[in-house]
Formats: sequence, C-alpha cells, structure tokens
Amino acid sequence: MAKRVSPKNKVRRGAKVAGEGGGLARRLLLGWKRAGMLRAGERLGVGVSGGADSVGLLLLLGELREELGIVLSVAHLNHRLRGGASEADEKFVAKLAAKHRLAFHLENTDVAARAKREKANLEDAGRRARYEFFARLVSEGRVDRVALAHTADDQAETVLAHILRGTGLAGLGGIHLRRETVVRPLLGVRRAELRAYLRAKKQKWREDASNQDTTRTRARIRKKLLPLLEREFQGGVVEHLVSLAEFAREDEEFLALLALEHSEVLARRTKVEARISVEDLLQPWKGGKLFRERAKNREDTGEKNQEALTKRILGRLIQERKSGTGQISARHIRTVLELARFGENGKAVQLPGGVDVRREREDLVFRTNSSRPARRNGAKRGAERTSAAEYEYKINFDISGKGDEAFGVPQAGCVFRLRVIDWPANRGETKESGAVLDRDRLCLPLVLRNWRFGDKLQPAGHQKAHKLKRLLNEKRVSRWEREGWPVLTSGGVLVWARGFPVAAEFAANEGTRTGILIAEEKS
Repeated sequence: MAKRVSPKNKVRRGAKVAGEGGGLARRLLLGWKRAGMLRAGERLGVGVSGGADSVGLLLLLGELREELGIVLSVAHLNHRLRGGASEADEKFVAKLAAKHRLAFHLENTDVAARAKREKANLEDAGRRARYEFFARLVSEGRVDRVALAHTADDQAETVLAHILRGTGLAGLGGIHLRRETVVRPLLGVRRAELRAYLRAKKQKWREDASNQDTTRTRARIRKKLLPLLEREFQGGVVEHLVSLAEFAREDEEFLALLALEHSEVLARRTKVEARISVEDLLQPWKGGKLFRERAKNREDTGEKNQEALTKRILGRLIQERKSGTGQISARHIRTVLELARFGENGKAVQLPGGVDVRREREDLVFRTNSSRPARRNGAKRGAERTSAAEYEYKINFDISGKGDEAFGVPQAGCVFRLRVIDWPANRGETKESGAVLDRDRLCLPLVLRNWRFGDKLQPAGHQKAHKLKRLLNEKRVSRWEREGWPVLTSGGVLVWARGFPVAAEFAANEGTRTGILIAEEKS
C-alpha cells in the first residue's frame, strides 16, 4: 500500500542540506547544458509516478525551465495494480500538476490483465505499458520528449542485476541517458540527495510499498546487496558502477556501429529475408587491411579473433526480423553460431520474437516466421493457423478484349501483369518471361494465389503432371523461398507457376490466335 511521506528533515540543526538554496539545481543546470541534454523550445513531458525521484525531477525542471527554455507537462500512468493506493497516486500527481499549472496527461491501464494475456511478469508488462504511453504522447504531438527520473542508484541496481543474471557489454551499459524519445537527466544524482532536496523544499511524495518487497530481485539488491557492498567492501560502489556503465555504453556503441557497417556490406536483404554467407559471418574481417597484415605475419586469423563482431552481426540480423516480443539472449546467439559452424543444409532454429534462422548450403537465412505470431498472441492450441504468405486474388480481367492489367501482390513482393496479345506474337513481347497462355483454352475465374500442398502442374515439355512440391525441390527452391510462391489457376486448374513453363494443356501453340502474357515486375 502506498503512503504519503511528509518532508521531515532529520539533518541536525545548522547542517547544510544537499540541494538547499538551489545548489543541486545549479549543478544540474551546468551539467545539462554541457551535455546538450535539453533543447530550448521543446515540449518536455515528465513521467511522474508520485514517488520521490519523479517528484524531485519535476520540481528541479520547474525551477530551471525558464533558463532552459522548455515547456513542461506531467505524464502519469495508473497501472491499477494496488487498488485505492493507485487511485491516491493519480490524485496526488494531478494536484501536483495543477499546483504548478502544468498540463496533465493521464492514462489508465490494467497491467495485471495485460501480463496475464501476454504471459509476462507484472514488472515487464508495466514497463512496456509505460513506454508505450510515453511513445503515444510523442507520436500524437502532445510532447516532443519524455523525461524520466532514473537515478545513479537505479543505474547501479540495474548493472548489478544484469551481472547477477549473466550479461555482456550491452547489459553492463545499464540504463541509457537518452534513447529514442526518452531522456534521463538524473542518472548522475543519488537517491538520498533528491530526498534531501525535497525535504528542503517541504515537498511531500508518495511511497510504493511494493518497492520494499524483498521477494523481488530488484528490491533485494536495493535493500540488502548495495548497502552490504557499500558498508563492507567499497563506499563508492554506486559511483563506480555508474562509471562502469558509462564506459560499457561507449564501447558498445562503437562496436554496434562496426557491426552495422559490416552487416550492411556482407548481408543481402529482400523484403522477406536477410542472407549472409557463413564464411563472411565467421570471418567478417576477411579481405580487410588488418586481416591481410595478420596473414602476412602468419599470426592467427581464425574465427575466434572475430567472434565478438560475428555475434553482433548476428544480433543485428535477428533484431531486423523480429515480429513479436521475446528477448534474444547470449544462449540464442550461441545456438545460431553453432548452426553456422556445424549445421547441415536445411537445418533451422526458432528464436523468440518469431524469427527463424535456416542453413541453406553456404548461407544463413533470417526470416520472420509468419505462422508463429498467432501462437504468441494467444491462439488456441490446435487452432488452424493462417500464414501471412497465404493469399488469393480473383482477377477481374477482360480476356476477350485487348486488356493490360497489373496486380500487386505484397506477399510475393512483386507485381504481376497480364496482357492480351496477338499470336503468333512479335517475339519481343515475350522475351522477358516467355509465359504465354492460349486465351481460348482458359475459363473464368482466373485466380492468382500462393501454391498449396497437393497442387499439380504438367509444364510444357513434360510427359505427365507432377506435384508442384516435387518440381520446386528439383529446382532447389528452399522451403522458405517457396512460402507464398505464386501460381495462376483457371477454373480451379493450375495453368502456371512462377519459374516453370505454363501448363502443357494451356500453352500457346501453332493453333493459338490470342495469348495471355504473364509478366512479373518488381514492386
């Protein structure tokens, strides 16, 4: 249960209070200006929960807003997790906004119901709800950015939590000072200093009782681990962890930029997939000056020396294809790395977020699995799934006249053009595709759709019909490539499939007078 805290000043009489007399505000102003933290003229929403940190941030920004040249407003999300206490928090923040004559942005959401629906924990569901709320405020033009009150203590707790569960350089970076439309101006300020500032201002705040619940990892770190480290090992542990996070972020940003540069050069991308050769992935430096110098000096140029960059390239390619929630961990990256090193052709791994990675001969191919999001979104077990690559377009095309019509098929990533032509034709008309049907053998409706199991085709030149699956296998079209593979039917009969001659029964021949040309164009 949340309670209101009165600003009782426990500092002895005559002692100087941190932040008193505008000291904290002055110090922050100089730091913010040097860092270019806040821009004059911008509309800044302040995320205020009612707790000491967010209330302190609001007051500090209010104190400095004229010098900073910013327009403030208050944003509050009621998570509806603690009944009357949540309602009291909302009223407290609304009164605080009114007291300072600031616009108040409010949203109510049932976080518990969301967590149950998404099968997530409450903390994660609440965090995502907050950031979605802040993003909407920006996208709707009500604010330019949102300021959040994470402190140096929050940063230290985050870094420790990441270390305890196992992390890499990105996790050591902890909370970022700026990210997209969010800014955190208090990452260098201790929590106790903010409370002292509020007491000096005689400003009350709200306490969330769940923050004291030591069954939660974060609360145990805050209440037990950090005090123990400060008391028994290193008095400046918070400041040291904050510095570690800053150094880690700087290095990670550089390495991420390096990975972006290499992935742009080495990976081939289409609308539906990203593809990289195993050799390029495992030895991304190959061909570079550093690699050539090391080879000249006969030093080791093996994969191990390049693994850090390889893993980051993998992480980037996976993130590009994510379509749902789910964290990509170091274990997932190692699994894909094993697929690259030792996987057999055709072997695939499924990753969180609806990403599939498949070994196709000497390539790794990254795709969004269009059939898995339905499961993540709560589809009933055993319910029929519909792939995003399934489509069916009935073509309302006048084949009796001189028609010429294009049909965009986003699932196949292209445009199909059907054109009525005289036959025998000027061969220049058909040199691009050569796919010409005898108009007089066709019957309506014409349907352009994706191929399906059981489809059969007898291409011109073949003695009998074969299952399209077999023909695709013989053409070495992978399982992923064939997803959404386009075919054309006439009266329910398959007359054409991409990459093959038209069906023998419907192919233009010496007796044909009018043909239907099928051409495929880039969308």
